[in-house]
Amino acid sequence: MNPFTTHEGKVAGLNRANVDTDQIIPKQFLKRIERSGFGQFAFFDWRYNRDGSLNPDFELNQPHNEGTSILVSHENFGCGSSREHAPWALLDYGYKVVVAPSFADIFYQNCLKNGIVPIPLTVEETEYLLEESKNADYACTVDLEQQTIYDNKGFKAAFDIDSHWKKMLINGWDEIDHTLLLEEKISAFEESR
Repeated sequence: MNPFTTHEGKVAGLNRANVDTDQIIPKQFLKRIERSGFGQFAFFDWRYNRDGSLNPDFELNQPHNEGTSILVSHENFGCGSSREHAPWALLDYGYKVVVAPSFADIFYQNCLKNGIVPIPLTVEETEYLLEESKNADYACTVDLEQQTIYDNKGFKAAFDIDSHWKKMLINGWDEIDHTLLLEEKISAFEESR
């Protein structure tokens, strides 16, 4: 994973509650064995019409949402099945941060394990970001060390994150990297047996 300390990026709004993992990455695309290449299928049933053309009514297909890296949505984001492919698809699509009032527990953990920063904010704070995201080039900065998200219009909100996962994200470690930090102790233990 890439280390995450601060990130400034354009904000896209997906003003929907209960966005489930089957909408984030539909089941028919779960056949790949690598973690990359899922972005092209993210939100597939919403992004595309039946004939394969882009759906112009889908929020993320709007021209001002091109090149966004912070996704803002509503309550219970990532509900549904526990597929790890959902954060893989979001990351491959370009999102480094997802903001919502609440997340499904397993999806939230899968984000942390794969380098996406999930930020729970109040409904009011989320509504502000959703409204501002309608403006072209609206951007925010996420400071993971300070646990804040802010814009250049005076908005600033603090968020909570577990200290273990904060350290993992800042260092760009996944669980294997974290285990390898103990390699000398593990080797010493194995030699003593």
